[in-house]
Amino acid sequence: MSTLTEAPPPLAPAAPEEKPPRRRGRFTPYWLLLPGILWLVVFFALPMIYQASTSVQTGSLEDGYKVTWHFATYWDALAEYWPQFVRSVLYAAAATVLCLLLGYPLAYLIAFRAGRWRNLIMILVIAPFFTSFLIRTLAWKTILADSGPVVGALNTLHVLDLTDWLGWTAGNRVLATPLAVVCGLTYNFLPFMILPLYTSLERIDGRLHEAAGDLYARPWTTFRKVTFPLSMPGVVSGTLLTFIPAAGDYVNAELLGSTDTRMIGNVIQTQFLRILDYPTAAALSFILMAAILLMVTIYIRRSGTEDLV
Repeated sequence: MSTLTEAPPPLAPAAPEEKPPRRRGRFTPYWLLLPGILWLVVFFALPMIYQASTSVQTGSLEDGYKVTWHFATYWDALAEYWPQFVRSVLYAAAATVLCLLLGYPLAYLIAFRAGRWRNLIMILVIAPFFTSFLIRTLAWKTILADSGPVVGALNTLHVLDLTDWLGWTAGNRVLATPLAVVCGLTYNFLPFMILPLYTSLERIDGRLHEAAGDLYARPWTTFRKVTFPLSMPGVVSGTLLTFIPAAGDYVNAELLGSTDTRMIGNVIQTQFLRILDYPTAAALSFILMAAILLMVTIYIRRSGTEDLV
């Protein structure tokens, strides 16, 4: 009974609350981002601001240019060079579609069927990057020469008759025609389509294909219902990486085309380096940037995916 009536031992005093330790290095991520931010500011933001001020200037190279907020330069440039804008969009769209048609089967092969040859095929895909962009484009002048085997084969198959009727070629010539420019764009930007497609296809779980087969889905149905929808991030990324630089390209149109195939990049280059009309060149650059940004925004929203690779 005595043990039951004993008073309980006194409670130990509560330990004082310790203050949470200060987090060290919480500013480290910002310091790591600082070099990249400075790079963007110096080499992207400042030149953009300078070009924006140039586009609203008036004057001449001899007398100097002054900012007079002359926004009519934009309208005048668009009214004069709108055919080159339309041509650039059409050429870039045609090259993008061709890159997708050529690149998707190859990316599918590398991802699912290449086996031990995967690394070799990937090296062959990126092999064009080992040489200069200019050299690769000049090589097409030899490939598409009037006396070359490619033009001879196309003449034998009467393909040039069809392309001439469509306005892509001129008679029995391929050089200095829209077809030559589109071929150059397709070749130079094809790796930018294949690599995102391959990355997206490689992420697809192979068990999904097996599950589709267990549900008696045919190969085409499996591709249409499983493979292609899951590869849409790669399709969107590849088309953007192809279309955007192709729309502003001027090398292919300069080396493989003619005065009738000039793209807006050729006009901007001429205005900057030959005519020395800096306000018009800057205005054309901003119009091109705004047009591409608008098309890209609409395309991404229509594609139904924002998960880009």
